[in-house]
Amino acid sequence: MDDLKTIVELSHEFGTPNYVKGGGGNTSVKNETTLWVKPSGTTLGGLTEETFVTLNRTKVNELFEVETPAESAAREELVKNFMAEAVENEAGRPSVEAPLHNILDTRFVVHTHPFLVNGLTCAKGGEASAKEMFPDALWVEYIDAGYTLSVELKGRIEQYTLDRGKGPEVILLKNHGVFVAADTAEKIRSLYAEVMDALKLEYEKAGIKDTLEITDAVPDPKTEEQIRKVFGDDAQHVVSCGTFTCVPGPITPDHLVYSRAFPFTGELTKEAAAKYKAKHGFAPKVVVGSNRVFGIGTTPNNAELALELAQDGAQVMQLA
Repeated sequence: MDDLKTIVELSHEFGTPNYVKGGGGNTSVKNETTLWVKPSGTTLGGLTEETFVTLNRTKVNELFEVETPAESAAREELVKNFMAEAVENEAGRPSVEAPLHNILDTRFVVHTHPFLVNGLTCAKGGEASAKEMFPDALWVEYIDAGYTLSVELKGRIEQYTLDRGKGPEVILLKNHGVFVAADTAEKIRSLYAEVMDALKLEYEKAGIKDTLEITDAVPDPKTEEQIRKVFGDDAQHVVSCGTFTCVPGPITPDHLVYSRAFPFTGELTKEAAAKYKAKHGFAPKVVVGSNRVFGIGTTPNNAELALELAQDGAQVMQLA
């Protein structure tokens, strides 16, 4: 199927660090009866034609008619089970945002989390700026990814379509990212180029750099060893770079998932580590030292992603 080949190409093209980090973002292609969507737990850059989850579109749309529990965990569990019944192949579990892909009335959908875009979506006054820069885009306040976001967007998209005679091509999600929807790959590319180029120009006009400044610093093996002693199994792997200004709290879902959003800035003692865990309910993923910032994790990939997302968060806040 040529469309599957095309969505793989788009996934790889927009699966680069300028658009997503880790397993962030998702893509899809659809016809009248079937939706092919990125599976959960995969990366855009690693997708092949065989890895896309195949869903029955009619079954997915029935989800919006189901009465769901008010409690979020119970609701998402029901939705997960319902979505599993819509799956028609053995490619895995569909992205939590699959229902949203299904209701967008275009062949292709590419959802990413570019730091250039999130410099806008995370900014104070971001909505006003977005409406001025992208008057045809749909702006949506922050809602947790999943069923609740899909339900809210279904109503917003229907109203947008009534008002304008067609569905939105660009959807900006506060503290999250962007959805781009179109019937051709060329249109997907041109819409992304318009958004990214406009943002680059706006930051340039404001005198804001879109690159993160990281200070030079020599490796610090003594601090790395102390981190391993203090955090134990949570710091089996440690990576680091020079210093930059870490974001003190959560700004997007990716930062919560990969870098835990709250960097450890205290003294490297077991007492301070215990106090951090008691406050937040988990161990840190990012440790700020005197001359380096450290990403820690149970695997090399986890540690690298923690540091990468800490840098991404710093870039976003620099732009915002």
